Amino acid sequence: MSAAEPAALEANAAEPQAVASYIGTTEPFASDAVYFVVTDRFVNGDPSNDQREQGGANRTFDRPVPGAPKGRSANIGYLGGDFKGILDNAHYIADMGFGALWLTPIVDNPDEAFTGGDAVKWGGMHTDRGKTGYHGYWGVNFYELDEHLPSPGLDFRALTAGLKQRGLKTVLDIVANHGSPAYTMPADQPKFGEIYGADGQLLADHQNLHPSKLDPKNNPLHRWYNTGGGLAQLSDIDSTRPEVLDYFVGAYSKWIDQGADAFRIDTIGWMPHEFWNAFSARIREKRPGFFMFAEAFDHDAATIAQHTLPRNAGVSVLDFPLKERLVEVFGGKGAGYERVAERLYLTDGPYANPYELMTFYDNHDMPRIDASDKGFIDAHNFLFTARGIPVIYYGSEVGFERGSAEHAGNRNYFGQPRVDAAVGHPIRESLKRIATLRAQTPALQRGLQVNLEFKDDRAAFYRVLQDGATQQVALVLLNKGDAPARFEIRKHLQPGAWRAALAGGKVDVSADGVLDATVPAHGVEVYVLDAPVTDPTLREALNDAMQRARRSG
Repeated sequence: MSAAEPAALEANAAEPQAVASYIGTTEPFASDAVYFVVTDRFVNGDPSNDQREQGGANRTFDRPVPGAPKGRSANIGYLGGDFKGILDNAHYIADMGFGALWLTPIVDNPDEAFTGGDAVKWGGMHTDRGKTGYHGYWGVNFYELDEHLPSPGLDFRALTAGLKQRGLKTVLDIVANHGSPAYTMPADQPKFGEIYGADGQLLADHQNLHPSKLDPKNNPLHRWYNTGGGLAQLSDIDSTRPEVLDYFVGAYSKWIDQGADAFRIDTIGWMPHEFWNAFSARIREKRPGFFMFAEAFDHDAATIAQHTLPRNAGVSVLDFPLKERLVEVFGGKGAGYERVAERLYLTDGPYANPYELMTFYDNHDMPRIDASDKGFIDAHNFLFTARGIPVIYYGSEVGFERGSAEHAGNRNYFGQPRVDAAVGHPIRESLKRIATLRAQTPALQRGLQVNLEFKDDRAAFYRVLQDGATQQVALVLLNKGDAPARFEIRKHLQPGAWRAALAGGKVDVSADGVLDATVPAHGVEVYVLDAPVTDPTLREALNDAMQRARRSG
């Protein structure tokens, strides 16, 4: 909660007839929906940086996953996506209504395919033999740009500047808990299990030893690593060492200096709260208010909410508990909206602020949602009107690889032909419509949410923002059913000229009146009233929502 918000609550209580403040969040980043790309898998804009001969016998380019069923494919090698492919298509992303682009890590990764661990197989999980660092999460030098990404005149600084010119902020994916695969190789491979400093000096080397064989007391190159092991064969970094914190603060500060606007923190739960509290504090000393959100892959809200508290990292998180229900509601199960409502935690929840959570239905670490075109449309209508900051995984605008898991197509190459063909696709056009509305409607970005109905195929709720000169009430009506749905809204409804933001036109509501609306099948309507709140029952509900939304600590 910002310092201004408690004062606003006191003013609301002291002066009930004054123009009160009703704010879900003051976070500026909340205005920007996020499009997420695995950079190597988006578009190959510059084939000259593909490094197709890299790795020799352990080549890094184009390594199909064995065992694919007929007509299916997946790949664990580099496929050419780069900064130029992103910048060439920035207009495509911004045109859909997004204000930010999340990139996978950009730091240097090993130059060979990994020869240890268990062999990758179709649909397998946590198996890495034959895999490369195409995804960026096997960092070796966190101060150095991976050679597969830039082009002449287009380094990271130039990319972020170009994205800003096209209306997009840059979210950089960062890793601190692990480096590259570090042991079980038949023979030690260059860079694997190694970490290099800003000047290229070797700081840590696992030396292809099992974690239990490391000797951090006597070997300086082992001191960065834990001896208990971690995920798969990845080097597990010791968070207790001050030089580790210094290293990552320094490395990621470099990328802030080159234009990163926000961080997505990978695997935050693998390092203790003390590390992330110190890390976030030092980053924000350099850049006050810098926005960060984290991945804590857990469906228990109380568990992941700990990272949002000021005494810990004090960052936002990806909303995995809500994601679990969105898959039920908009995927093949077709569950009712009541399954969503209880995961919103609008009041008395565990989060520092639920309005700053990153909302999504899938990403690169899980199967893509197995939804019909209508299911995607319904999901987007909800995500771009409900509380939180929506994140959409690349290709979802056309239902790309729906239902596919990692090593079974989840991270497949998208490519320029698919980008070009996407324009006009029903999912994309519907997404553009609702995302653009969110981008133009402050109440949908930062407003408090007051629910009216969440049941079966119907949902109705208010989003209200009253912040200085911005005074806006939005009434959201959602219908994911196959037939039109009629809504008769009376509760908390105040008189005025409500404009139908999507269908156009106005509805004049008189005192003690009703807003009667029919929403098409798999449709949405948002009625907007640009006026201060005057209805006493709505005012009471908003005061309660604002007082009970946030948790301190």
